[in-house]
Amino acid sequence: MLRHPDGSSFRFDPGALCLELLPTGGPGPLAYFEVLHEPADLVRWAEESRLPDGLGPKAASGAGPGAGVRSGVGSGRGPALVVSAAEVADARALRDALWRLAEGHVAEVSPGPDDLATLNDAAAHPPLTARLTPDGNREWAPGGTGAGLLSTVARDAVDLFTGAYARRIRTCGAHGCRLLFVDTSRPGRRRWCSMERCGNRHKVRAHRARLTAVDE
Repeated sequence: MLRHPDGSSFRFDPGALCLELLPTGGPGPLAYFEVLHEPADLVRWAEESRLPDGLGPKAASGAGPGAGVRSGVGSGRGPALVVSAAEVADARALRDALWRLAEGHVAEVSPGPDDLATLNDAAAHPPLTARLTPDGNREWAPGGTGAGLLSTVARDAVDLFTGAYARRIRTCGAHGCRLLFVDTSRPGRRRWCSMERCGNRHKVRAHRARLTAVDE
């Protein structure tokens, strides 16, 4: 669920982990949407993302306020994710670089060297690690860091930009909406960030235009 600063919310599935980071803010006028202010914000984003559960406050068990969470309730094995203030700044830098890289990719513009360096530097860190428990369940290994989270995001971006869906990255077709998504539909005809929001608005405008044409 994507929450707008005006209080509204709507379902939005960008189709890729790296693109899920973009609506948290961005460069220039996108700073209006900024939500990554402190470590707890980045931990919350990780928990609400398409990553498997176990990284956020819902799994907390004695973790410090906002800085980290336990890999499982009562696991006693330490936090699954601990984020520092510096890593929140790194997350904002990676997100801003991803905005420019993704929009440039759609426009078929060569990526800037600084943004490439930001992405590749993030991807070079060890990613978050999952493991199998003795009872056959999945959990995050303790000791995950903000750098590991950003590495996981950056590696997802590398895979997206070079993979089978690289030509399916789209910008929402609505005027003024910059949200990006991967069109994973079979026919490849997705136009909107969300039918609930931009798609519905387009339908309403088109309907009103038809009524006006008939009246004339």
